[in-house]
Amino acid sequence: MNLDSRLSRVLHILLHLVNEDKPMSSQHFATMLGTQSAVIRRTMTGLNKAGYIRSTKGKNGGWSISCNLESVTLLDIYQALGEPKVFSIGFDNHNPNCIVEKSVNTTLNEALKEAEKLLLKRLSQVTLASLSDEFIRQYDAHNTKK
Repeated sequence: MNLDSRLSRVLHILLHLVNEDKPMSSQHFATMLGTQSAVIRRTMTGLNKAGYIRSTKGKNGGWSISCNLESVTLLDIYQALGEPKVFSIGFDNHNPNCIVEKSVNTTLNEALKEAEKLLLKRLSQVTLASLSDEFIRQYDAHNTKK
């Protein structure tokens, strides 16, 4: 089963953009993430429309940050990606009149909704600025060990 890694990959890209003072190309990110530049451009579309990033064309063009990192949360980014499905757990509906199946599906549905609500709440509490700060903290710690 393939997992939807768009949120993780976009956050990875955004951290690079935050720490770079010039635009970075889709091809650069595609090479870095082992995918195609068209996939990067397609993934970044929602962020561009939301105004979190901008794209410039030309030889020195590419993606750059265009938002206040303190005001954009991971939930905002998740929503700009089109709110990918959080969980891949599904329900068995082969016999919708079966009381056992109804009980299982009701219980699982309630648990998944509760877990998704908790995750989305947590994403709403983390800004791009705090994510960037965490990256810098770990980067500094890593470099002092050398």
